Amino acid sequence: MQVLFLGTGTSHGVPMIGCDCAVCHSSDPRDSRLRPSIYLHCDDGMRILVDTTPDLRQQALRYDLRTVDAVLYTHSHADHILGLDEVRRYNHMTRAALPVYGDAATLADIRRVFSYVFEPAGALGGGVPDVRLNTIVGPFCLGRTEIRPLRVLHGGRPVLAFRIGTFAYLTDCNEIPPDTMAQLQGLEVLVLDALRRRPHPTHFSLDESVGVARQLGARQTLFTHCCHDLGHAETCASLPEGMALAYDGQQVACT
Repeated sequence: MQVLFLGTGTSHGVPMIGCDCAVCHSSDPRDSRLRPSIYLHCDDGMRILVDTTPDLRQQALRYDLRTVDAVLYTHSHADHILGLDEVRRYNHMTRAALPVYGDAATLADIRRVFSYVFEPAGALGGGVPDVRLNTIVGPFCLGRTEIRPLRVLHGGRPVLAFRIGTFAYLTDCNEIPPDTMAQLQGLEVLVLDALRRRPHPTHFSLDESVGVARQLGARQTLFTHCCHDLGHAETCASLPEGMALAYDGQQVACT
């Protein structure tokens, strides 16, 4: 499986509007971070998008994403769902509905925020995304790829992480319950939330994430959902071997 990072930034993105810090004005392209999302090219050809960020159109054009077979949602915060309307283009190209998957709370929020999508056919004259909502209640398959949903905590809210083979994606979290930790053993690639160096009430700090990564012992750990406090080159130079900040456009292979 090939994993493409479409965005590795926090909800504001980097650079932030109106900010004059060194990272926001950096010439290093790895310091430019769209909102957090990944794109999976599975071994059987299935192409899976994880979250639909407000930057989805830009991400799709930048990385030439011509096919999306399914969307997985981690949770329903704005930086993870507000690009849903952009999937209309994939409907037009395939002339088919797009299956989307999330937990019950996330799908309920999507129905509320995008209520116009679920109006009776023709009520708005067409031109809305054609999606089919599927509630995640346990492991399931997309094509020949098994998706294992895992529960993590984003502040007080349970959200989904995903394990696919030896790859795991945990964005937007600050606590991993013991049963989930047990299901994260034996990873090749771990992607983990690391917002900034200072503590935060709903996200892991960098030091907290490093501690979790050490416990899990994945061959490679990449940190995502990073704000402008973390310059790419300087931060990576300070990290233990096998750990680094992910960056937009990065690709990794795993089984």
